[in-house]
Amino acid sequence: MLTSLHIKNIAVIDEVHIDFTEGFNVLTGETGAGKSIIIDAINMVLGQRTSRELIRTGAQKAVVEAIFFINDTEILARLSEMGIEAEDGGLLIYRDLSVDGRGNARINGMLATAGMLKEASKHLINIHGQQDNQSLLSPASHLEYLDSFARCTQLRAQYKEAYDKAAAIEKQIQNAAMDESEKAQRIDILQYQISEINSARLKADEERQLTERRDFLGGVGEITAAVENARSVLYGGDGDAPSVHDMLSGVVSEFSHVARYDDTLSQFHNTLAAISIDLDDVIDQIRDYAEAFDFSPDELDRIESRLDVIHSLKRKYGKSVEEILAYAAEKQEELERITQNAEYIAGLQKALDAALDVQCSLAGQLTEIRTSAAKTLSDKISSVLQELDMHKVSFRVDIAKGRYTSAGCDDVEFLISANVGEPPKPLSRIASGGEMSRIMLAIKTILSDDDSVPTLIFDEIDTGVSGRAAQKIAQKLFALSRKKQVLCITHLAQIASMARTHFLIEKGMTDTATTTDVLPLSGDDRVAELARIIGGTHITGLTLQNAREILQLAEEYQVGSSG
Repeated sequence: MLTSLHIKNIAVIDEVHIDFTEGFNVLTGETGAGKSIIIDAINMVLGQRTSRELIRTGAQKAVVEAIFFINDTEILARLSEMGIEAEDGGLLIYRDLSVDGRGNARINGMLATAGMLKEASKHLINIHGQQDNQSLLSPASHLEYLDSFARCTQLRAQYKEAYDKAAAIEKQIQNAAMDESEKAQRIDILQYQISEINSARLKADEERQLTERRDFLGGVGEITAAVENARSVLYGGDGDAPSVHDMLSGVVSEFSHVARYDDTLSQFHNTLAAISIDLDDVIDQIRDYAEAFDFSPDELDRIESRLDVIHSLKRKYGKSVEEILAYAAEKQEELERITQNAEYIAGLQKALDAALDVQCSLAGQLTEIRTSAAKTLSDKISSVLQELDMHKVSFRVDIAKGRYTSAGCDDVEFLISANVGEPPKPLSRIASGGEMSRIMLAIKTILSDDDSVPTLIFDEIDTGVSGRAAQKIAQKLFALSRKKQVLCITHLAQIASMARTHFLIEKGMTDTATTTDVLPLSGDDRVAELARIIGGTHITGLTLQNAREILQLAEEYQVGSSG
């Protein structure tokens, strides 16, 4: 569950810290006090896209931190698979956003991406916002709700894989089924490209070898001068000056005569004699190198010309010789397919038939599962709607055969009959705002029974309801809070009174700034807030008495339902 939330520099919030409890938590406050900012902050820390405009005016960075306690082994295992270890069940998620658009995210101190936050949040919190009611107007969302209830995620993924495979083969068939003029043009292009590459007779690693040889030939002048100078100085001499070889030989000869007088002189002689031998070796190698050194004056021109050919092909067909050769092989295969088009298309058609068989089979399995789940979901939602004071409403999940899409071949739509005897009609055509809120609460309640997400957040689930309906929603939220942690933003006293923990979102103003605070309420402060919700700005003794009575009735209901 979400145990605490720390918000800094978000919109009109300077800095607040909220400690949530198990069970039912509500947040109330005047319109515009900043209740939606709390949801924005939670969405931010859960990895949702966040605008820099959310940063408090004058601040350089917005920060949100959320602490969760998790005791569900299944959730802990899923987080562990993502590389997130929640030691002792604790999980700290941090995210900031700077005015320059940069941000950081951390999970238990380790750097994380927004994508990681999103993935982790799927196992932590389910947020129902006001826009979710609008999603009920779209039949496309009805299929998603049904599939979530039916738990057919794996089968649906298998179906989509088959659907995508069939679509890819169909695309190949379309590309292959060109008319004769297109076919002739394509053959000409392919033949030209293949011929141009093949005629070059490219070899792997050829470019590197040519480049190295070109660089070597570019230094021929320096190499020749160095070799000739070495031969002259080391062995040939220069005019009257003796060579290094002759001078070293003379020194060795002199030391050979005096070596018998002293061990040190003997060591000098041995060292100089060894150097003389090495020098003779080097002189022989230089002579051999000079005699073997051979190149054609126009070789450099031939290499440059060959490199020009390779570079020209690289501009057209690939970044390297290997890529060019791979391109030629690919085009050769395409040419063979086109020239043998009928046989190729027949093979594709056979593959398509097999893929469509798999697709059709999986779609049928989806339809079967959905049909069974639709009946159960219809009954469950109808039952919950009865509890929510919608006694005359009949709810039905309708499934009709549709065209094949990436989600199957079923058109799913929620239908309701508002009065006994009336045929069910599309939800989007006849449901009021209050009915939509209660239907959504029913769906969320039922789906929550089948998932392990520990925290549910409802942002103004009470839209369009009052009186008995509001009381029924409050009771349903309380019942839900006995299995999950529930956070609810509300404008109704019936719902606020049913909470275990009550927070007031209050806007304050100074001469220079507007700030929002979040205050825990209890005792008379909570009674006063309930009275404000009931009576508005003018609170009388009767209004306070009414607030106390609502609170007392809520407590009696909680005790009675617990027993």
